[in-house]
Amino acid sequence: MCLAIPARVVELLPGDMARVDVGGVRRDCSLALVDGIGVGDFVVLHVGYAIQRLDPEEADRTLALFAEAGLVT
Repeated sequence: MCLAIPARVVELLPGDMARVDVGGVRRDCSLALVDGIGVGDFVVLHVGYAIQRLDPEEADRTLALFAEAGLVT
């Protein structure tokens, strides 16, 4: 079983890297596995890698469920 979470890209960094935000926590991650990601896009984040672009409405629904469960603010 794996856990992947929606994250919003807040900054593009050199070398296929980005800074993402998950519930107010910012982390750097690799964009090497996805193409065409920009600031404001949502990605599915798994162990430091963005593994796919995520529709903003789906990201909002998922993050709302996480907040309801007390996992993010």
